[in-house]
Amino acid sequence: MYFRLMHKSGIYIVEKVQEQPNGVLVSIESVITHPMQGDLHNRGEVENVFFHERKALSHKEKRIVDENLLKPYTDEVLPYVDSLKQAVSKMEQKLKSEDTPFNRKALDTLTNLKHDYERQYKFSFPE
Repeated sequence: MYFRLMHKSGIYIVEKVQEQPNGVLVSIESVITHPMQGDLHNRGEVENVFFHERKALSHKEKRIVDENLLKPYTDEVLPYVDSLKQAVSKMEQKLKSEDTPFNRKALDTLTNLKHDYERQYKFSFPE
């Protein structure tokens, strides 16, 4: 059975692996929403903040989470790489919809991440 998990600023589809004394061990299967770039405590700011680069959790990466964070997921589960491409594309479209210094910086950061993902998973993002 699959579950939806919000982790930091990303949303993932996960499978339960094992009950743990302090939560549930889950495995990342797919990406729904790519994590937001930048300083989450100062949204939209690029001056005088540390602009974080946030990668999506990796395929089959394990996390111990509170069971209350897991919501049943019954829709289609895309293969990890396809879901990652789709999530990155959605984030790019959102960031390109408004020309702001924050969105430009986030797009630059996302471009760097795309190169990392291409090397890690051995695929290419469409041009």
